[in-house]
Amino acid sequence: MCGINGIFSSNIINHTQRIEQMNAQLAHRGPNDSGAYHEGSLALGHRRLSIIDLSSAGHQPMISNCGRYVIVYNGELYNFKALKSQLNYPFITHSDTEVVLAAWIQHGEKALQLFKGMFAFAVWDKTEQTLTLVRDRMGIKPLYYYFKDNAFVFSSELRALLKSDIPPRTISQNSLVDYLRYQTVQAPHTMITDVMMLLPGHILTYQTKNNTVSTKKYWDLFDSNPSPTPTNYNEVKNTVRNLFFEAVEKRLVADVPFGAFLSGGIDSSAVVGAMAKMSSTQINTFNISFAEEEFSEAKYARHIAKLHNTQHHEIHLTPNDFLEMLPHALASMDHPSGDGPNSWLVSKVTKEAGIDMALSGLGGDELFAGYSIFNRMASLDKNKWLWQTPSTIRKLAGKALTKFKPGVSSAKITQLLNLPNYDFNRVFAVSRQTLLDYQINSLLNQKTLPTHIPVAWLAANMPIHKIGVLSKTSMAEMSTYMQNVLLRDTDQMSMAHALEVRVPFLDHDLVEYVLSLPDKYKQPISPKKLLVDSFPELLPDYIVNRPKMGFTFPWKDWLKNELHSFANDRIKTLSQRNYFNQQGVLSLWQRFNGGDPSVTFSRIWPLIVLEEWMRNNSIE
Repeated sequence: MCGINGIFSSNIINHTQRIEQMNAQLAHRGPNDSGAYHEGSLALGHRRLSIIDLSSAGHQPMISNCGRYVIVYNGELYNFKALKSQLNYPFITHSDTEVVLAAWIQHGEKALQLFKGMFAFAVWDKTEQTLTLVRDRMGIKPLYYYFKDNAFVFSSELRALLKSDIPPRTISQNSLVDYLRYQTVQAPHTMITDVMMLLPGHILTYQTKNNTVSTKKYWDLFDSNPSPTPTNYNEVKNTVRNLFFEAVEKRLVADVPFGAFLSGGIDSSAVVGAMAKMSSTQINTFNISFAEEEFSEAKYARHIAKLHNTQHHEIHLTPNDFLEMLPHALASMDHPSGDGPNSWLVSKVTKEAGIDMALSGLGGDELFAGYSIFNRMASLDKNKWLWQTPSTIRKLAGKALTKFKPGVSSAKITQLLNLPNYDFNRVFAVSRQTLLDYQINSLLNQKTLPTHIPVAWLAANMPIHKIGVLSKTSMAEMSTYMQNVLLRDTDQMSMAHALEVRVPFLDHDLVEYVLSLPDKYKQPISPKKLLVDSFPELLPDYIVNRPKMGFTFPWKDWLKNELHSFANDRIKTLSQRNYFNQQGVLSLWQRFNGGDPSVTFSRIWPLIVLEEWMRNNSIE
């Protein structure tokens, strides 16, 4: 895994110096090598983390044998060996980068249909004077760009892009609202004005001759047309089983030590079990354990490690250990997020154990209906007749609920009841909101808030053909929370330690199949029933029926005690910034400290993170 950069502009100077600044900012992503290419108004940069072909032959930027094309590539192409044998090209390396370049030369954009992996790359065509950017289907690897005033800049990270000193370091007001709503910014937008993120499954072409940018899809999550209905449940289970084993096997190709994150939950246990079956060597597994039993999942991870005879690494931490590391985790945050420090911590200890690549169970909840939102959306869809009752009755019911049972859940139900009608996209967005709109109105100086980005995005992309509410929820989760929080956090926090993370549940063949299934096969009658039924030997009852804990800490107590001074300082500074209403921000903070049930930790923490991120990156 690596970091890539690029600049094209005839109006600026010092291309080489700027690209070196960007490369330096990405040193943590690629500690093994650094390279740059300069041609006229173009400069390309690369930082390398060697996972496949550790020799110097894999140096980038890589120039084609004909001299016409130059590539900078970040990712892993899991089927590169099979694809290599089909290409007519004089290969001189054993790297997947050269296979990507050769396939692009031979097939052009059609090559993307042959690629199985996670990637973000850019190809410069000297003859056509075009720069093409590509991002993988599921959006596992990030790619940011800025295009304005005859300047085009791109990078794997937002901070590196800012190091070019070309984009302004100013907050986008609409993105700020999006962040307050969902503790992230929905792609293609970012927190910085005019800086965009290339969407998953998209190609961007920059025509330098006429200074134009165009984007188009080459794959669409929402295009999972129903495949022929399986004849029975056994057929479904067998197909899921085969596709998952294939997905894991593809991701075991590496020339460095590798392992897996093992929480002891269903998803990570399935990944580790499949790895043990597929690998000829003993698997390294990693678990963070805590002395406080209520926060520790160690006993479940130990059970799975023993079951599959892994080389298990249990890292014992106290909450104070984590608190000491927290400033470093926040300093590693490339784009602000309400989550992330947990991923930073597990990546740190895994890398320190000598592991360069690890598999993760990320994506299992989204694909196999593992979150509570799946049952909630199914229930709301079943009871959409409620929105046929007079709005006055619904509003009165909402007011009564918030009066007699104040809290986050009641506030959300009230907002749902106030909707003019039942609309899946709007209901989903409200269910996923952190701060509700009336709360945001009190925090900002602006009173008119922009349209909810997920609502508009889902309305424009959800399949026209009828699909089940569980598949719709999976698609909504994957295109919002998963891509813009989980995947972005996993990338930025793992690459802060030069650790590559692979996610077999997001293999596009597996995703396409599961999304095409009728809901009757995916009903979460028990936790992730389809996944569990497909792997009975990998997922014992002890794991399946355990309490769902997640990787949690006592944040509420910390913010009121050990972290209070840290948090208070940042809340006060944020309240004085442009866009924010000082009284509103301080009032929310006071209500949290006073125990108001409608102001939980997750409503406060994103504000603290935002201020810390703005300070660390000199954002206005």
